[in-house]
Amino acid sequence: MNRLGLIAGNGVFPLEVARAARRHGIGIVAVAHLNETDRRLEALVDRIEWIKIGELQRMIDALKSGGVEKAAMAGGISRARLADSFAPDARALAMLARVGRFSDDAVLRALAREIEADGIPVIDPAPMIDNLLARPGLEAGPTPTAAQLKDLELAFGVMRALGPYDVGQAIAVRDGVVAAVEAVEGTDAALRRAATLMGRGLVVAKAAKPGQDLRFDRPAIGPATIDLLGEIGAAMLGLEAGGAMILERETTLARAQALGVTVFGHA
Repeated sequence: MNRLGLIAGNGVFPLEVARAARRHGIGIVAVAHLNETDRRLEALVDRIEWIKIGELQRMIDALKSGGVEKAAMAGGISRARLADSFAPDARALAMLARVGRFSDDAVLRALAREIEADGIPVIDPAPMIDNLLARPGLEAGPTPTAAQLKDLELAFGVMRALGPYDVGQAIAVRDGVVAAVEAVEGTDAALRRAATLMGRGLVVAKAAKPGQDLRFDRPAIGPATIDLLGEIGAAMLGLEAGGAMILERETTLARAQALGVTVFGHA
């Protein structure tokens, strides 16, 4: 592959994909979202088109005119900003009418189908980045106790049960009690709510939902995740080994070590 189309959302993941592509000698044509994508991406790509959320035809036109062989999605879109930034074109409205269900997974799958209908395969960018995925066992922080591992098993069990309903990408548990289940509010708000209800010592699990399309919707953590866990006094973060991403790995794990937050890969 000589040229990749990068559909960039927010966060550092698009930056990591662009840097990895450069290391592999792959050119990048980026489609970035106004008020979402980090402006630093401009310095890491060969070409960039800034669009509003929902300008589907402009997105596909930019990829095609850029001569990309494949496309990848990286980074999320904040639901809170949709009221100000959502500007769906005719093609996007037609796509959404066909979807019928507006869960993240359903919309992203439909978006991938639209891109692929124009002859551009959509791929998972994660394999391009070395050491991105969580490994089994202890990644950083104190060795987990037997009670914490038991809480982690409960959290993953709840996650597997709720996954088909498109909720529960993060679960917080303490002493055998489920404190919070992530829904539309996002991970940070769910964990703050759990800490308000249950106090310090939470065990948090983060994983993909069963059947989730990992090409464009992998669970991820980064330094900001660890900072939040330290702030609310969480004891442990369990990640799906081989599935969840650790962005800015070295910085993230060093922060966890410094704050005494256990990061553990659940196999």
